[in-house]
Amino acid sequence: MCLGIPAKVTEIYRKDGLLMARAEVGGIAKEICLEYTPEAKVGDYVVVHVGFAISILDETEAQEMLATLRELAEQLDPASYSRPIEPEAPANLSATEDKSR
Repeated sequence: MCLGIPAKVTEIYRKDGLLMARAEVGGIAKEICLEYTPEAKVGDYVVVHVGFAISILDETEAQEMLATLRELAEQLDPASYSRPIEPEAPANLSATEDKSR
């Protein structure tokens, strides 16, 4: 599953020959690549996936997406994310069998 997050472009520049930007989501600024959306301007909202802006949104769409993401986050049980995830043993190994083989 892929998740793209709306971010507001606050600065555009070149770095190592690539079109880059500083973009902000929820008060956090991140460096993103604009090579897929070179038409983006300062003040635009872009959908960011793994550090790349993949599309441009108008502000209404961006705010709707952010509101939906906030609602989803509120529905999650934070306690379920506070414990480490233990990998399950393969079904063919018993609990006492050496798993290092």
